Amino acid sequence: MCSSDSTGRPEITWSRRLFMRRGLAFASLAATTPLFLERSARGILGPESLAMGSQPGVPEDHVLVVVQLSGGNDGLNTVVPFGDPTYHRLRPRLGVAEPGRGNNAALMLDADLGLGLHPSLTGLKDLVDGGLAGVIQGVGYPNPNRSHFTSMDIWHSADPEARGTGWLGRYFDNQCSGRPDALAAVSLGERAPLAMIGDTTQPVNFERPERFAWTGGEIAEALEKPYAELSRTGGLEGGGEHPHLDFLTRTSLDAQVASDELARAAAGQPLVSWPRGPLASQLRTVSAMLRAGLGTRVFYVSLGGFDTHAGQPGRHAQLLQQVGDALKAFQDELKAQGDAGRVMTMVFSEFGRRVAQNASQGTDHGTAAPMFLIGEMVRPGVLGQHPSLTDLDAGDLKYTVDFRNIYAGILQGWMGCDPRGILRGTWEPARVLARA
Repeated sequence: MCSSDSTGRPEITWSRRLFMRRGLAFASLAATTPLFLERSARGILGPESLAMGSQPGVPEDHVLVVVQLSGGNDGLNTVVPFGDPTYHRLRPRLGVAEPGRGNNAALMLDADLGLGLHPSLTGLKDLVDGGLAGVIQGVGYPNPNRSHFTSMDIWHSADPEARGTGWLGRYFDNQCSGRPDALAAVSLGERAPLAMIGDTTQPVNFERPERFAWTGGEIAEALEKPYAELSRTGGLEGGGEHPHLDFLTRTSLDAQVASDELARAAAGQPLVSWPRGPLASQLRTVSAMLRAGLGTRVFYVSLGGFDTHAGQPGRHAQLLQQVGDALKAFQDELKAQGDAGRVMTMVFSEFGRRVAQNASQGTDHGTAAPMFLIGEMVRPGVLGQHPSLTDLDAGDLKYTVDFRNIYAGILQGWMGCDPRGILRGTWEPARVLARA
């Protein structure tokens, strides 16, 4: 991330990561690169434009990884209130049994609270037992919306009206007073999430690193010719008089450098065994990028399929198995490569499911649900109060903690910034860090 001193000149923080980034960037310029483009590269890729997080109090080595469970994860069968008879009464066919009672028995989470984890979440259970995971109960927001798209936009924007930019995009907008690093924010998926979009910040987004590239025609046909000309000759018709020359030069180089760095990073071999599945694949790529020292501050990954209106038991078990196993492998990889102390992982879904099962062996859209925080720095164990199963809002759980309090705790405690401007209001930061 960029910053400036009192004179307006960018401050420089030299580090091993900065040195590696500059070396990778210059190495990516082929011998055939036009002289004009090479001169531009040396200006653009100078230390000022790649300096990260020099602002006082900003922990430049702290990384946040966001895992989105799309579709509305059934929180009551994820964090199971097995000690509450109302749970078993309202879910006679879907309910998870008490620990020790057969193959469909919950994994013990807290005996005193009567809480367990779904039996497929063995990987997450290992993280909890190792003091590396916090389970935050009853997370939601006032006047909940049960539309997938609207509720997800509310979570992404941290705004009940789902307006404008995303909370992580605003984080970069607020923390960077100069030009942000091209790879400071990275999302994996079909499209960049709203959460990562700011007024001046756009994340790098790709499904697979080897497919990440930029060509003018993919954005607008009118850009195809000037982009091709710039890449081929290092100039544009009309010489230096073209008003968008600097923009095109910078964009061309950013795309070339970033794509080369991503390809190199993703080629790294893992240090531990990984399970199969889309979430594991995404997190494996994230771990490789971290090991390569690309300087990314926020990563965003997702797993879909949680809209379990019918036939929930088998499908939900498979999804949770992927989640637990991928999170465990990711944490093991981070430890093996020496990054475990600087990476926090946050897991959320746009809403939970209704308390009672439906007639199709599934559950319908609900409200509050658990979140998970993972890492050596988080407060471990069960956090917050589980929502009542009898004091309901039209059949749905009443949230016990607003998700913006969690965001505030992460922003202030882990990302090192004042959350008020980012969250557009004052939210008491939740105590999410072990040392807080």
